[in-house]
Amino acid sequence: MKKIFFIVSLVSLVGMVSCRNTAGSGKMINQTISVDQFDKKLASTANAQLIDVRTPGEYAEGHLKNAVNINCSDADFETQLAKLDKNKPVLVYCLSGGRSSSAADKMKEMGFSEVYNMDGGIMKWGNAGKPINKDITTAKPAGIAQDEFNKMISGNKYVLVDYNAKWCEPCKRMLPVLESLAEKKKDKMSLLKIDADDNKDLLKQNGISAIPSLELYQDGKLVWKHDGFIDGNELLIETKL
Repeated sequence: MKKIFFIVSLVSLVGMVSCRNTAGSGKMINQTISVDQFDKKLASTANAQLIDVRTPGEYAEGHLKNAVNINCSDADFETQLAKLDKNKPVLVYCLSGGRSSSAADKMKEMGFSEVYNMDGGIMKWGNAGKPINKDITTAKPAGIAQDEFNKMISGNKYVLVDYNAKWCEPCKRMLPVLESLAEKKKDKMSLLKIDADDNKDLLKQNGISAIPSLELYQDGKLVWKHDGFIDGNELLIETKL
């Protein structure tokens, strides 16, 4: 009888300790939130750890106020992250949300308690009319003007517009598919590649807030649009090229 009582007591004690540990540990947060939610979270978090994971060049062209630049492409990226306080909230962003999402996952693996990734990145932030700080005061290339773009997509042939960037992994995977399609369909279609970093004004004017992004024009009119990665078969089915 004493033995049974001892076992029951031991089980109860273990359960109590387990509950205390669970209650004290807290749940880790890794969320992708909208631009407005990100803005509110930033405003309500004292001494927020705001991280821009783009390249130094991108950061200099425009970034959120008080953001710290930690380039996710650098070899010591994880070492730089380890210098942050893992017990305080971290807000992270990039250009369109892809790199910062991967960075947020990395921080979760490293044991950060709260990580918030901005959906759509600084592209959506800027399109929403929110403030952007710029370190570069010298004139930057304007890229392709809207009038020039309109001429490029005019004509009888279809024009498939590929909005991309050199650092965008989905863009890189999709490029050979698009180039192969353009070669096979060259009698009826041409491919127009637009670098997002060199044509920020054009992307904003055309409402492009994420990359990769594809648009198909016929006679200058938009007939199909797709955001994100798409394989060749799905592209052919959707566009009916």
